[in-house]
Amino acid sequence: MLYRPAPYSHKGQNGILCVVGGSEKYHGAPLLAIKAASRFVDLVYFHSPAKLDEKILLKLKSKSNCFIAVPKRDLFKTIEKSDCMLVGNGLEVNSENKRLVNTLLKRFAKTKKMVLDAGALRMADKKLFSKNVLVTPHSLEFEVLFGANASPEEAKRQAHKWNCVILLKQRFCFVTEGKNVWKNANGNEGMTKGGTGDVLAGLCAAFACKNDLLSSAQAAAFVNGFTGDVLYAIQGSRFDADDLAESVAFAFNQALEEKR
Repeated sequence: MLYRPAPYSHKGQNGILCVVGGSEKYHGAPLLAIKAASRFVDLVYFHSPAKLDEKILLKLKSKSNCFIAVPKRDLFKTIEKSDCMLVGNGLEVNSENKRLVNTLLKRFAKTKKMVLDAGALRMADKKLFSKNVLVTPHSLEFEVLFGANASPEEAKRQAHKWNCVILLKQRFCFVTEGKNVWKNANGNEGMTKGGTGDVLAGLCAAFACKNDLLSSAQAAAFVNGFTGDVLYAIQGSRFDADDLAESVAFAFNQALEEKR
């Protein structure tokens, strides 16, 4: 179902992603998302609203060269040329960032595909959601965002009510667009480690650059869990989010081979 790059395509034709997130405390979260996403798109732009922006970027740049840093003055212009944006990984919950998250929703939710994860889920105004918005909460984030107990059926109700796509992360992942619910049943106990959700969000956003949000969420949940199972077969539950992010492309190709 997923888009595949044409043999003679050029840089930028196979997906441009803009990531907004990071803080002084959680600068690693967006890096995990970026690491996973960069395997599947041509360009990844990254903006951090953190006050120590330059220090954070230096730390990130020391670990990865697969993104282009974007200053605040260029953020909207960068989003305009992007296919999708991922907002929230490592984002600190405060009034300034709440204003940023909802400004992005107001300005772009009707025209750009958006994936909201982590901190953004605690600050977003769901009245601004649209069919272009995918949210990826775990159970507690779901309850904070929607004011209801997290369950697959409740996720379907909330997706229908707010006209969005929801990927609910529980023991299994559930994806709904408000009419149907799809269950993804792969994955294992090694994926309880911090950061695996950031990898999943990165995959969602990367796939969404060239695919619809529903298919992207379904594929991302499968690929994330399948990658975890590939790692589990090699080293048991003793893998972490870095291992997961670095293995998604290998596992993706292995999954394609098995499907054939």
